[in-house]
Amino acid sequence: MPFAPSNGIELWYETFGDPAGRPLLLIMGLGAQSIHWEDSVCQAFVDRGFFVLRFDNRDVGLSTKFRDAPLPDLLAALAGDTSSAAYTIDDMADDAAGLLDHLGIASAHVVGASMGGMIAQALAIGHPSRARSLTSIMSTTGDPAVGFPHPEVLPALLERAPADREGFAANHVRTFTAIGSPGYPPDPDYLRDRGRRSFDRCYEPVGVGRQMLAIAASPDRTPGLATITVPTLVIHGESDPLVDVSGGRATAAAVPGARLITIPGMGHDLPRALIGQFVEEISALATAADAK
Repeated sequence: MPFAPSNGIELWYETFGDPAGRPLLLIMGLGAQSIHWEDSVCQAFVDRGFFVLRFDNRDVGLSTKFRDAPLPDLLAALAGDTSSAAYTIDDMADDAAGLLDHLGIASAHVVGASMGGMIAQALAIGHPSRARSLTSIMSTTGDPAVGFPHPEVLPALLERAPADREGFAANHVRTFTAIGSPGYPPDPDYLRDRGRRSFDRCYEPVGVGRQMLAIAASPDRTPGLATITVPTLVIHGESDPLVDVSGGRATAAAVPGARLITIPGMGHDLPRALIGQFVEEISALATAADAK
């Protein structure tokens, strides 16, 4: 299996397409393994001339787990005490930069979803030469006044996933039904299958908590976003209950020249019916960036 030494840890990664193609780095969100970027999505980008990289963030999937770190204290974090955080979003951005180093890739088109969007933003801020373009999907700036979760989905966010395969899969269906797109209802059978595949790769619920603490412990990126000079696209669902659409609007407002696309009926997921649109928009952004 391909593992990359990066930032003092090991990242599991996978590539698709011709290494001579345009590098495209896909970064997934909270608790979500690299397989949430479905093979068909990766192939759609390959068909447009990209060399696609997907990887497991630290603490999920097959990448390094921080099991010797303090247990994440989520209740304390909600009260403003993030001292139990083992790392921050900036550390996770450094991981992504290290993966590019390992593969000998000087820069890539960077796409992040949810927490992955936060990591992508931090990569473009902290490692500006590594991002050819930036796409931030259903993400936010780190300013607590925007991109907040709606109260009705907090139980789904905080519920610990069951430790058995079928219970985990059922929980996966409940969670993504609660936060998913009302205009593009997810297929329960598809979600159940993805839940099983995720469980088979790795069960690490405490790792999800550590990632949540990383988000809480990270500063507002708004000042840093103002320094980004690469072409930037922000995509957000107008019905997102987990990261309110105000987070996407604030991200686009903070990055000079960023283009914002808000999608009616889209929640906090990547509806299959919209993948073609996402691929076309990101490909057009990359082409414009490469032309510069």
